Amino acid sequence: MSNWVKKGLKTGIVTTSYPKEDEKTSGITPGFPKSTDCDEVDNEALISICPMDALYYKNHKVMVESKDCVHCYRCLRNVEKPISWDDGFKWSILQKKQTNFSKSFSRSIHILVVDAGDCGACLNEVKLLNNPFYNMHRLGFFITPSPRKADILLIVGPVSEHLKTALLKAYNAMPTPKKVMAVGACSLSGGVFKESFVVNQGVEKILPVDIQIPGCPPPPLAILEGLLQLVKEKDNG
Repeated sequence: MSNWVKKGLKTGIVTTSYPKEDEKTSGITPGFPKSTDCDEVDNEALISICPMDALYYKNHKVMVESKDCVHCYRCLRNVEKPISWDDGFKWSILQKKQTNFSKSFSRSIHILVVDAGDCGACLNEVKLLNNPFYNMHRLGFFITPSPRKADILLIVGPVSEHLKTALLKAYNAMPTPKKVMAVGACSLSGGVFKESFVVNQGVEKILPVDIQIPGCPPPPLAILEGLLQLVKEKDNG
């Protein structure tokens, strides 16, 4: 019998304890660059090496525009004095507060996932939320294929021009209250495709976004943390 099969039978199903406890398993997140004091780094070298112009100088610090970062790691590995690095996964950015979910949503939240021109990376991370390790069902999150049953519209990709109409139709078909989550650098800003004439440079150009999850791609726990942020809004409503 394969050693992997034996190990699997012995270990059984292992599910992360997050959010009850922070997940610290090695390799669970690629981390993210964070703003760093200029006396700790060569700010000119850092800013010039970023291919996405995600780094800039402000108040004696090298700042990070998270929505533009594509995880190329040049600011960490290609300079003598690398930028500071956040080894966590709590990167979600809540936008202006809109209508909260009502108490009728206290038991479960249904998510419609729309691929708006994704390369496959972010979509794959979203799919992992259904596997035994992340098991988002235990927290009351479920994927639905129908916009009429969806509470959250989760979008990956830069919103290519030929998918814009389909995205708007899906959003308009959702009942209210509803939330929009933009996942990955492409959905936030267009990512590496933002200069292309066939994309819309992110979801915000098309729809009001409630929460952004930066990364290229963001790991499953970063996406799950973002979903939980929306639930907190619901619980406080």
